[in-house]
Amino acid sequence: MSPTDNAPVPPSSPRSLRWPLGIAVLVSLLGGAGIFFFLRTPEPPPAPTPAFAESPPPAPPPPPAVQLSGTDPRVRELLKGLSSDADFARWLAAEDLVRRFAAATNLVAEGQSPRMPLSFMAPAGGFQVTKRKGRTLMAPESTARYDIPARVIASLDVKAVQRVYQELKPLLDAAHAELAPPGRGLDPTLSQAIARLTRVPVPRAPVELTPKGALYVYADPNLEALGAAEKHLLRMGPDNMRKVQAKLTELATALGLPSTEQARQP
Repeated sequence: MSPTDNAPVPPSSPRSLRWPLGIAVLVSLLGGAGIFFFLRTPEPPPAPTPAFAESPPPAPPPPPAVQLSGTDPRVRELLKGLSSDADFARWLAAEDLVRRFAAATNLVAEGQSPRMPLSFMAPAGGFQVTKRKGRTLMAPESTARYDIPARVIASLDVKAVQRVYQELKPLLDAAHAELAPPGRGLDPTLSQAIARLTRVPVPRAPVELTPKGALYVYADPNLEALGAAEKHLLRMGPDNMRKVQAKLTELATALGLPSTEQARQP
């Protein structure tokens, strides 16, 4: 046996133990970090920061309501230049002129008589008939009652009407809105009213009537089937009808009113 066989094994020095221990700790840390890296649940990406929501700009204030009361002096001042006829000046003495125009336009557009709003245009005297060869006819004296309205309407200056109509449009629109269905403008209503009157056929012969109770109706069923507005025009007689229809056609063109087809659209 070698003398060294029984020699005691020297104890490990602290330095020699320090390396294996450090390696073990390092491996443990690396291993744990790897497990943590592979097994941890991925964190969701951060939520985007919401953009700052700007409040919408404030709505503009509604336009002030158009006041119709007290407008007659201004309306008369503008209208007096439309005609030099003395009877036209007399018509301008009526009150609430803008509302009267709007009401008459709506009534005629619907085929109804504008008698009430246009009461200042009512002819003097009463309706008369004459007998001829057993037929009941409208008397010439009856149609002559409408000579003044026809003359005044024919005297209107179309260019002046065009200018004044645009100046008074806000007032006319406001008055029309009080009466018309929602969404229906004044121009289509006026166009429809003019179209109704200009389409009435001018009789070539004296109009024959038939008694019906205390009244008279038109013997021609086509004429009797017309609306009250058209029948009112017929009472003016052929000559006056032509004057009125010619002027209305001029006015529709000058005012640039929509066509009859466009006026009928809702």
